[in-house]
Amino acid sequence: MRCNRKLFQDKLQAFIFHFAISLAIVFSAYFIIELFWYPEPLFKATDAEKIFVMILIVDLISGPLLTLVVYKKHKKTLKMDLTIIAVIQFSALIYGLYSVYEARPVFVAYVIDRFELVRANDILEVDEQIHHLPKFGPEYIYVDLTELNATEKLDSILDETTYNISPAQRPKFYNNFELAKPLIIEKSQNLMLLKDYNNPTEVNKILQKYPQADSFLPLKSNAVDMTALIDKKHNGKVIAVVDLRPW
Repeated sequence: MRCNRKLFQDKLQAFIFHFAISLAIVFSAYFIIELFWYPEPLFKATDAEKIFVMILIVDLISGPLLTLVVYKKHKKTLKMDLTIIAVIQFSALIYGLYSVYEARPVFVAYVIDRFELVRANDILEVDEQIHHLPKFGPEYIYVDLTELNATEKLDSILDETTYNISPAQRPKFYNNFELAKPLIIEKSQNLMLLKDYNNPTEVNKILQKYPQADSFLPLKSNAVDMTALIDKKHNGKVIAVVDLRPW
């Protein structure tokens, strides 16, 4: 009885120790993801949360639980068992981080009357103008469709309506973001419209943080659409992307 209690205490201590280490690693991974690849609130805007949940399950739950099961002091194969568990955890972490990195936002693209969030794995073709994709947070870009002829415009519409392929996924349409400023000023909407799609209290709370914002544009994303706050008085400057529904 005393032996079983001692064994359980040893297992529990090993579990807590392993859990604490795993927790520190997972929080460090989240810090890297949010700081370098997914500036707030773009982590929520994409489906990267699903991948991070997988990291949580494997690294924060499965690893310590496996330690709880296999741990037995003075066990001959204990080091080997713990090494295998650590390798499984590390492999899952690396795979998860790589998957999150490959799906990172690389462009906030202005298209006709809204912004679209473009992820690295959304890019359909390599254009000679795009030598590399941004590695640390997205860059603003203008998707310029003004030079398209009638056939190209029809093809673009068919791609989007039939195959859900946006022009923002094709770098050949990219142009200097400054050229989009007149359109941004023209198309931006009244901030009060945000209260039709969000809790008015939450809207007021967020807008108080950005008093220079005087209008907004939708930011379309693959998971949760966000709102880009605009300052029309200063040449259509984008003040911030915030966690409010734009429609």
